[in-house]
Amino acid sequence: MEEGKSRKLGGSLKVPNVQELAKQQLAAVPPRYIRDDIENQSYSSIVILPQVPVIDMKKLLDIDDDSELERLHLACKEWGFFQLVNHGVNSSLMKKVKSEIRAFFDLPMEEKKKFEQEEGDLEGYGQAFVVSEEQKLDWADILYMITLPTHLRKPHLFPKLPASLRDALEQYSTALKELAMKILYVMARALGMKAGDINVLFKQDGTQMLYYFRLMKRKVFKLRKMVLGFRFHIFLMPSLSTLEIF
Repeated sequence: MEEGKSRKLGGSLKVPNVQELAKQQLAAVPPRYIRDDIENQSYSSIVILPQVPVIDMKKLLDIDDDSELERLHLACKEWGFFQLVNHGVNSSLMKKVKSEIRAFFDLPMEEKKKFEQEEGDLEGYGQAFVVSEEQKLDWADILYMITLPTHLRKPHLFPKLPASLRDALEQYSTALKELAMKILYVMARALGMKAGDINVLFKQDGTQMLYYFRLMKRKVFKLRKMVLGFRFHIFLMPSLSTLEIF
């Protein structure tokens, strides 16, 4: 098997650290972070879109009722993603992961630089998918890495994380792996496939799913209407224990 140290997902150009920029009390937003497409847009002009589909995992597992299965089929076909409730991932674990992520980004810069992206590699601390000097940037920093399968973990990343964050991500990755397989099985049902077909795909053929985490930290800025913390995404209320499935 290919070791995590030699496997690379592609590179990303190095850019300034957003947390460090925010500390400088800038009078103006650096040009690369100004989004011309939203610079003059008022928040009041944002259109409220139809509600993202919410799927109940508990109902999906009820083999005597296919109504939720039909809703899943439509969500995948028409939206390409959905929010999942009653998914079985412990809410305390989810809160723990969020707390540990915040703690990581609050570490001194010299500590976070130990996880800095290496040349030609997307995994690590920095910003992902930066391919040119003219590219507009998100007003955020990330830590991007594969967590599963374990043999693809980079020795200088996951194993070197603070113990509390590493343990939380270990548990969370395992829980999401189990959930992902359950979702695949119900998707197979929706397509008229047999569960055995999924087993063949992931066992006999040696196919593996990669589980990677993109941990993010955005900084609130007084001129925030001119920047984007993250590109378009779904905002989940902190009080909810839903998961986004794409």
